Amino acid sequence: MKTLLCCLLALLPAVAPASVVKVVKAAGGYQLLRDGKPYFIKGAGGDASKALLKSVGGNSVRTWGTGGLEPTLAEAQRLGLTITAGFWMGHRDNGFNYHDPAQVAAQKEDARQAVQRYKDAPALLVWAIGNEMETGQDDDPAVWQAVEDIAKMAHQLDPNHPTMTVIAELGRDKVASINRYCPDIDIIGINSYAGASSLAQRYQAAGGVKPYVVTEFGPPGTWEMGKNTWGAAPEPTSTEKAEWYRRAYEGSIAHQPLCLGSYAFTWGHKQEATATWFGMLLPDGRRLAPVDTMQQLWTGHPPAHPCPAIRSLRVQGPDRVDPGTTVRVALDVTSLDPLTAQWVLQADAAAYHTGGGGEAVPPTFPDAIIQADARGAQVRMPPYGGGYRLYAYVRDAHGGAATANIPLFVTGGQMFQPPPGRKAALPLTIYGEGSRGNLSFTPSGDMGNAGAIHMDGGWTQNPHSGRTCLKAVYAAGDSWGGVVWQSPAGDWGDLPGGWDLSGAKRLTFWARGDRGGEVVSFSFGLLGKDKAYPDTGTGRLDKVALTKDWRQYAIDLAGKDLTRIKTGFAWVVAGQGRGVTFYLDDIRYE
Repeated sequence: MKTLLCCLLALLPAVAPASVVKVVKAAGGYQLLRDGKPYFIKGAGGDASKALLKSVGGNSVRTWGTGGLEPTLAEAQRLGLTITAGFWMGHRDNGFNYHDPAQVAAQKEDARQAVQRYKDAPALLVWAIGNEMETGQDDDPAVWQAVEDIAKMAHQLDPNHPTMTVIAELGRDKVASINRYCPDIDIIGINSYAGASSLAQRYQAAGGVKPYVVTEFGPPGTWEMGKNTWGAAPEPTSTEKAEWYRRAYEGSIAHQPLCLGSYAFTWGHKQEATATWFGMLLPDGRRLAPVDTMQQLWTGHPPAHPCPAIRSLRVQGPDRVDPGTTVRVALDVTSLDPLTAQWVLQADAAAYHTGGGGEAVPPTFPDAIIQADARGAQVRMPPYGGGYRLYAYVRDAHGGAATANIPLFVTGGQMFQPPPGRKAALPLTIYGEGSRGNLSFTPSGDMGNAGAIHMDGGWTQNPHSGRTCLKAVYAAGDSWGGVVWQSPAGDWGDLPGGWDLSGAKRLTFWARGDRGGEVVSFSFGLLGKDKAYPDTGTGRLDKVALTKDWRQYAIDLAGKDLTRIKTGFAWVVAGQGRGVTFYLDDIRYE
């Protein structure tokens, strides 16, 4: 019997022990120890291949939230990588109020559950508390107190992993505030782009005494670039971007006594400002020059087959043309291997957001490409007026690639017919149980007297269902105010996006007044045809008198064109002689 038991135990997989990670003082600075051994973070942030990251010398991955963290930790453990696990903290632009005890408490509870669940994962390295949540309110002690409360709790529940909070650049008094209000924060994470190479010196000048990690770095952002005559930001080539990574690493990361390492951004690809601005890889997984650069910096050895290098991409003639004009561009690219080229003409974003969220992909015009190869292209511009970008994607036979693009503009022309939104799975819950982390529509559009508006999405008193409901307040007795749920966040019809809600029969929601008798109007589809990207349908319930008890309301969607809905829900209150408070729950298209 004893022999049989031993055989069965031998068949069970070995369970790796939890890691012990400490920040310790070293000569002139600090050092990270993992299970007693020095550990310098050579990481990247993003969800592309972790095996590829490992193969080029990386050792760690950063996440921004705990969604899907369990398989991420398991894969990292299998590959010998570590994970800096992020707790997402609310942003003011998305309706979070750090002076609302209920919202702050719910956020802390989410973090507590995550620490309890994942603290013993062997691949866990650091807890990262928030990402740029201080933006627009970095002088507010309530933000830093919320960070400190989570950090202190994390230390109590898990003494084996340090805590970090991540800020957007240095700015104003951020470092001083963390030093003052957050004694339980062990590390300061700093996202920096154009200024990353000088970060080490600027951090100490700002009073930095804690160790730091450069948690995002890469090419300059659109907000750090000049604009051309029609407002388009010129994008560096992938070859030029590689030098920005190198300068950041050599200037502020390597051999800096306060620096514990870094996370390059982004390990993958994303549509943000353009199709290629921040990606270190193409969608098919091919490497771009920044990967080669990080490999050399991490390992001391260059890749055996370096990516193609783009010297220039130039328009042979004017970059502002009439509809239907043929534009010729010349590409100068070098490589040790034969190359293939792909050219894509895409509508350019009408505005650049800086919040870091993924964006809808603008339409492309494949029929515009007349002739193209690795030396250049001829493109017949579309009949629609506005800005465009012509992208060149060059690939070799060894998994390497290079990218460049150039802005173009069509003067006059027809009005562009925007494409449908992304197809939504129904029912689509905008707010309610199961909608946490659902970014299909964001309550980001304040209207009217915005200073009198307050919303609390974590109100725990008497929800219709689940743990919370949404509390909405219009504090003024006159004028009017309201909030619209937008896709993408903050957009009033200038950007592509929205959702195809075809098949939905009703927009339903539950509402109640604080006293009863509050009059509120509800609607969707606020963007008219005067916008570049309008809503295709609209609907409204005007001047609803709410009761004190929960009641369900519905907007009939029969016969409406729902192929592109960018403003998914809105409420408006007119002055009623006093402030108006009401509650919403379970808002969904069904």
